[in-house]
Amino acid sequence: MMAASLRTSSRLIGRAWGVVALGILCAACPETPTRTPDLAPSKAPERWEVAQSAYDGAIKAGWQEFGSAPRDLSAAGPAKIHFGTSGEWVLTNPGLDGHYSGLLFRVKEPAGEGEFLQVRLGSDDRRTFPNIKLKPDHRTEIGDGWAQVFVPMSELNPAGARFDRLIFQPFRPFADEWVSIDSVGLAKASAPASVAQAAGTASSSTAAANGRRVRSRIACDAKATKISPYIYGIAFGDDGWDRMRVTARRWGGNPTTRYNWETHFSNAAQDWFFENRSGGPYTEFLSSSAAHQAASALTIPMIGWVAKDGTSYSFPVSVFGPQNKTDPWRSDAGNGVSPSGANIAPGPATRTSSQAPPDWAKRWVATIHASDAKAGRRSVYEYILDNEPMLWHATHRDVHPDPVGYDELFDRTIQYAGAIREGDPDALIAGPAEWGWSGYFYSALDLAGAGHRADRLAHGDVPLVAWYLRKLHEHEQKTGTRLLDVFDLHYYPQASNVYAGGIGGSDRETQLLRLRSTRSLWDPSYVDESWIKDTIRLLPRMREWVDTNYPGRGISIGEWNFGGEKDITGALATAEVLGRFAQFGVTSAFYWTAPPWGSPSSVAFLAYRNFDGKGGHFLDWYVPTSSPDGVSLFVSRDSDGKHVVVVAINMSPSAPVVADLDLIGCGTIASWQTYAYTNGSPGLAVQASSAPDAGAAGEWPLPPWSIAVLDIHLR
Repeated sequence: MMAASLRTSSRLIGRAWGVVALGILCAACPETPTRTPDLAPSKAPERWEVAQSAYDGAIKAGWQEFGSAPRDLSAAGPAKIHFGTSGEWVLTNPGLDGHYSGLLFRVKEPAGEGEFLQVRLGSDDRRTFPNIKLKPDHRTEIGDGWAQVFVPMSELNPAGARFDRLIFQPFRPFADEWVSIDSVGLAKASAPASVAQAAGTASSSTAAANGRRVRSRIACDAKATKISPYIYGIAFGDDGWDRMRVTARRWGGNPTTRYNWETHFSNAAQDWFFENRSGGPYTEFLSSSAAHQAASALTIPMIGWVAKDGTSYSFPVSVFGPQNKTDPWRSDAGNGVSPSGANIAPGPATRTSSQAPPDWAKRWVATIHASDAKAGRRSVYEYILDNEPMLWHATHRDVHPDPVGYDELFDRTIQYAGAIREGDPDALIAGPAEWGWSGYFYSALDLAGAGHRADRLAHGDVPLVAWYLRKLHEHEQKTGTRLLDVFDLHYYPQASNVYAGGIGGSDRETQLLRLRSTRSLWDPSYVDESWIKDTIRLLPRMREWVDTNYPGRGISIGEWNFGGEKDITGALATAEVLGRFAQFGVTSAFYWTAPPWGSPSSVAFLAYRNFDGKGGHFLDWYVPTSSPDGVSLFVSRDSDGKHVVVVAINMSPSAPVVADLDLIGCGTIASWQTYAYTNGSPGLAVQASSAPDAGAAGEWPLPPWSIAVLDIHLR
């Protein structure tokens, strides 16, 4: 169970947990001196418990040792190290995952040498940790030349970063003698009872007193950025989407590329044997969205063909012969692939489709515009220029077998976006709705050309979407007509089994990979762990493409999903992504298709849209935050600064953390309440609440692998 504690004092000890403090730091906040953690004496009393033993007479299970210093570990007993002037001894455990209060070890040094040894942590990603020189207050003499050493994590790891190794080395030359080291371990995050009592909570063992602490601030008067209400979008939602209070719905996906608005027929494309089918009218979709206060985004076909009926299909076995798959319920409908695996050349597009030129699209938009004018409200928030055109030669190869190039994409955009603008002069138009990483940089013509990239080279060797934006900017400057308002791309993690149709893997390796993969949206230091093997940083990259080539466009993620819909990490990843959309000023975003109601991923939406079951939601203004590795904090406030909502995500599967919150310049707290979702719980559960007397400080414990919401009202 989780509880938040807020009161007027400068700090308040929370629960009896091993904890790591984390910060909510506003870029505009004044600099605040770092608070010295309340630590037990650094001499390590015997009551310190070892959580991870690295070396105790021998290397312990899970640990390895290496280093440049000569060493003798041949016999059971202390390790003997010859450091010389600069040698290192390193103990490493690649699977290390947890929170510790400090490093413990025993050392026997040459007599009369004084201080010469230093220790530090390390990691496989070469993260920098401070070198800590051993001083008298780190040591307790225990006899026969041995000293017990305790170095607190507040010194070794002030940023609370992940580490996987312990490093011993000299900081100055010393005698040419051997040093003995033994009983090396990481201390459990706990403290003597007297420390807890001194802090005012006799019942708590309060590892918080020994854990890393970062000043945590929310500055209500700091510069904040407006959050678009349309980042909490989905595609077609089934039962429960309304209870998540999603803000927008997208009429999209492969079938919408050939949706006929006049007859309501569509084609399932490659997804299901290129079959036409009947469907519900778009008007029902628009009405359903409006009835639940959700905006609608509507895909407008620009491939030039739409389904002519609800029964035709493109590759009849009776016409093209045997195929390697047929519809189990319609044996004549083949998949267009021969038994040998080769694609069968399609017949005429008219077998399934009728032409849909730009004027056809104009009439559709004009019809909607006229209906809206009569009703006195707008039913379509955003028009989207088709769906993933760089995949048409595969998904819709029965009517568009040739790969799309730079020029075709631009020409079709000019024609169909122009038709939308004529049908509704005030329309918000989004494109190019491209599918993923390769499609951002190269055309389908490039990728089908055996890697020669001739199409891109013929267009100045400029990435496809950058060229697209630049050309549309030039078109607007030349004609005075704006044909693109929102720069729209699709994004799915490409690492194996992370997304996998929304389910993905639930083994520990995939779970952790799923959470790391969210960093591809924003982190300039994260190299994507899929075939991409590059720093994606999609959201800032999109903003840079816009600022350089067509300033003023919004950015949209028209499809996204990080998988794990039935897994706790699906909830964590979804909550993380929604927070990043708020942080980076995304205009609109649409989860594909929708989190199943009651699934972990649906809980992530509830954390932002309906955490209390009464419409409690992440607010309208984003407050910049900073948080340590493994924890994400997203902070919002209302326009007058009297209401603050914080969403916190603990990415660690085993380590609890604590947020130490100060609400600077916010005024007096009138009330607060917390809500928590942890692994195995059915949903967001109400936790502690209170109406403290005044002030703004406290601690907020976060369990491992959890999402939590803190709802604060101010006077």
